Amino acid sequence: MTLPRKPVSVKGALLLLLLPAGIGLMAIAWLVHGLLLERMSREFVENRLKDEVAFLEHHIRQADGKLDILRTGDYFEEVFHHAFAMQSPAQTIISPQSWRPLLNPLLQSDQQEGIAVHNAKLPGLPSDILAYRKSFFVNDTPITVIVSEDMGALQDSQAELHAWTAIVSILLILLLVGIIWVGINLSMRPVVSLQAALRRLQSGEISRIDAQAPEEFRPLVQQLNQLLDSLDQRLERSREALANLSHSVKTPIAAVRQVLEDTSRSLDNTLRHEMGSRLSDIDRQLEAEMRRSRFAGPQLGKSACPAKQARDLLWMLGRLHPEKSFELSTSLTDESRWPIEEHDLNEILGNLLDNAGKWSAECVELSLEHINGALQIIVTDDGLGVAEGERIHLGQRGRRLDEQTPGHGLGLAIVREIVARYGGQVFFAKGLKGGLKVLIEIAL
Repeated sequence: MTLPRKPVSVKGALLLLLLPAGIGLMAIAWLVHGLLLERMSREFVENRLKDEVAFLEHHIRQADGKLDILRTGDYFEEVFHHAFAMQSPAQTIISPQSWRPLLNPLLQSDQQEGIAVHNAKLPGLPSDILAYRKSFFVNDTPITVIVSEDMGALQDSQAELHAWTAIVSILLILLLVGIIWVGINLSMRPVVSLQAALRRLQSGEISRIDAQAPEEFRPLVQQLNQLLDSLDQRLERSREALANLSHSVKTPIAAVRQVLEDTSRSLDNTLRHEMGSRLSDIDRQLEAEMRRSRFAGPQLGKSACPAKQARDLLWMLGRLHPEKSFELSTSLTDESRWPIEEHDLNEILGNLLDNAGKWSAECVELSLEHINGALQIIVTDDGLGVAEGERIHLGQRGRRLDEQTPGHGLGLAIVREIVARYGGQVFFAKGLKGGLKVLIEIAL
């Protein structure tokens, strides 16, 4: 059984990520500094030794390879501050003499140029040296020259410099920790103010979040305020619906109750018909308000697949009106989504297609498109259409232009109400085939 992990705070997550990363980078920089320092010092010493060997070679060539006429003794040692060795078939010169055990093996070696000696176990002599060896000929006489330096003192200096670098790195890490801590606290201030605004909202001191948020948090604040607006609108609609329902059914119920309580009159057919009409009014009003209560309006995270829903509705209406054809025109795929609640889209398409199916002669066409940042729904039929002067009354609640066709005149009114909640518009015009064309546009 796995225990649920406690959520990590943003501040803790940043510290867990930034501090190890900063310490790791400092450690890598310190290691790289040590490697580069050693490499650069070796290259620097080797270049110096190479130059000194070239200097010795120049003097030996000037002396025609005769080492005994050169100024030896401690002259070159004092000039170069390095130990050196020169060897010809007739003579070997090593200075200082104490370095002979170290330099003699190098004179016998076949290695050329840079030679490093480590951990030499010779009393009184350095354990690590760097030498540069070069062999050449002067008048067919082979000459070998070696110049070497004690690397111990240089390594001690490198170690001291590296230690100071470590101390500076530690100080920089501590400074980095402080900077990260201050930076995190400063960057989290907007979150603290947002948290305070939420507490004030919860306590009822404010009705909307008005905290100054950085750019990254503005979408969150806007969505929270939109959610609050949506909740207020729902509450207002619920109160309005209850008030409308109470007002609408009060009179029919009172009339029915009066008829039932009047024992002096018999229930003849006229009264029965009147009571049935009153009850039908109540039923119609209840149906309308129940349908309105199911409308969601814009909801964060809610979307619908318009092409798929349209095909399902067209298939169902094709079974209800087998003598008529229902066609869909769209460039959307079945996976395309619109930010409209699924039930709301079903109500819009269902009412429009149902009305078009009732009034069409043979064909109903539905078009779904996403054009220039707006959602577009077009329903056209090939019926008799609606006169231009009458189109203004389409969508008015309870207003019907033809009393012969079954219905309560609520379909287009419901469509208008849903579209208005999404900030869209409904347009009525004459279709290409003479019938009615309904155009709905909802801007995103």
